[in-house]
Amino acid sequence: MAKEKKEKKEKSSTATAEEATDNYDLRLTAVLPFAIPLAPKKLNKKILKTVKKASKAKHVKRGVKEVVKSLRKGEKGLVIIAGDIFPADVISHIPVLCEDSSVPFVFVPSKEDLGSAGATKRPTSCVMIVPGGGKKKNESSKAEDYREGFDEIVKEVSKIEN
Repeated sequence: MAKEKKEKKEKSSTATAEEATDNYDLRLTAVLPFAIPLAPKKLNKKILKTVKKASKAKHVKRGVKEVVKSLRKGEKGLVIIAGDIFPADVISHIPVLCEDSSVPFVFVPSKEDLGSAGATKRPTSCVMIVPGGGKKKNESSKAEDYREGFDEIVKEVSKIEN
């Protein structure tokens, strides 16, 4: 019985990852008009994978309060904002804060996908990947896992913005 539950859980987790990419076009209808730059389908998939790896390494700040606090402290990283947040006032100030502190940011179409990638059960409006956020001996290998994807995303986001 326990084995069946485990297999069912594994199938559902892979199914949700596939649904996240398949539902990209459907989720675009709910995206806010000021969600620029919006990650294209391929970059969206890469962003969600990188957020997942970074959250395992505990280098992720989740939610508006934590992200704003990190930006005001002057921490550097990458901010990923969900584009389907309602009301829009909740996240409308974050791009301005990012520009003021010269931190790259990008929008993704779904708060549900962002929340599941960030290892939470709840939808998440924004996430900040902070490389070197929690320095411990065991986490150096985990940090290297996502660092390559992080660097690629930052390069692609800067291309989208220009």
